[in-house]
Amino acid sequence: MAITQAKTIAAQVRADFPILHQEIHGQPLVYLDNAATSQKPIAVLEAIRHYYENDNANVHRGVHTLSSRATDGYEGARDKVAAFVNAASRQEIVYTRNASEAINLVAYAWGSTLRPGDEIVLSVMEHHSNLIPWQLLAQRTGAVLKFVELTETETFNLEQFKSLLSEKTKLVSVVHVSNTLGCINPVQEICAEAHKVGAKVLIDACQSVPHMPIDVQAIDCDWLVASGHKMCAPTGIGFLYGKLDLLRSMPPFLGGGEMIADVFLDHATYADLPHKFEAGTPAIAEAIGLGAAVDYLSAIGMDNIHAYEEELNAHLFRRLREIPEIRVYGPQPQADGSGRAALAAFTAGEVHPHDLSTILDQAGVAIRAGHHCTQPLHRHLKAQSTARASTYFYNTREEIDVFITSLKEAVEFFGDIFG
Repeated sequence: MAITQAKTIAAQVRADFPILHQEIHGQPLVYLDNAATSQKPIAVLEAIRHYYENDNANVHRGVHTLSSRATDGYEGARDKVAAFVNAASRQEIVYTRNASEAINLVAYAWGSTLRPGDEIVLSVMEHHSNLIPWQLLAQRTGAVLKFVELTETETFNLEQFKSLLSEKTKLVSVVHVSNTLGCINPVQEICAEAHKVGAKVLIDACQSVPHMPIDVQAIDCDWLVASGHKMCAPTGIGFLYGKLDLLRSMPPFLGGGEMIADVFLDHATYADLPHKFEAGTPAIAEAIGLGAAVDYLSAIGMDNIHAYEEELNAHLFRRLREIPEIRVYGPQPQADGSGRAALAAFTAGEVHPHDLSTILDQAGVAIRAGHHCTQPLHRHLKAQSTARASTYFYNTREEIDVFITSLKEAVEFFGDIFG
């Protein structure tokens, strides 16, 4: 695949996504729920099918040909992921079922080092997956949770964050890109400030890894998590990046096969990284699918994807401003669409987001409605729920126009009812 200009990405890739070429309620599908999950290109579907049709066997230890080929595909995908986020070593990439499991792995395997009074700094915009594990850890250890609030423009309050840091701070865990506010948090500076007080930093990169170039060494985070299904890969696969020495210092998370070196009746020794954290038969096909997705995204170029999504974002926000009733949460993008993610969580006066989503579905437009797994943030914003439209590189300006037309009609329809 040779993508030469950002403006032409969608035109060049849409044929790769069979699911996009269907009608919903007699209307062409406009899929704008990409922050929840992305669609899968043919290359990923074929990689999974090829594994099951040609190489289906368990990985590692097997010396027969199928097992060797399956292992090559599984471990080859790890190399691709490591290169994709610029990890210093392939051993720094641990496969997990999803980002939630990756965060829980850190909370259990590293979190046991915390003591009563130690502090964990989060933000009010965190996804539940980056909140609940730390609540449970605080309950187990007596650690204290502290929260960064929002600026007036509904972004991460960096100055307040700095004021929360102290010698008691042991962990900072923050989202890179908010799935509700769309703000892009200054993770490199967050890591630098946290490290000054000796704290570790985990970055939830679920909404950034699929959309922009990520360099874990430049960010200098201690851990980073992402989910495959948001980056054109299958469900059931994600990964944890962790600095090598830090991962080596952590005890296993789950026990079982694959994660051992030697087992005796009364004790065991554990495999080296990354297998120490990958107990049991892994999600082999899903990992191979993740590798294929990384290949696909890399061929397009993450810089190209990011630039194109900024163009979509500029168009999305220009069109949303045409509807007076719409209130979008999070910062406004720059004129060129930069400065925030290409998603918009919004309300429309008295219209319930679920009603909006239902009406839009009748027009073939798929958006998300609810609290987007950020209930504390919605309470902070004094919004019970929001509607959310989120784009990806296979979306077009024309699809945004269809969405806006349908949204205007829905707002007018409910306005007549409430009026």
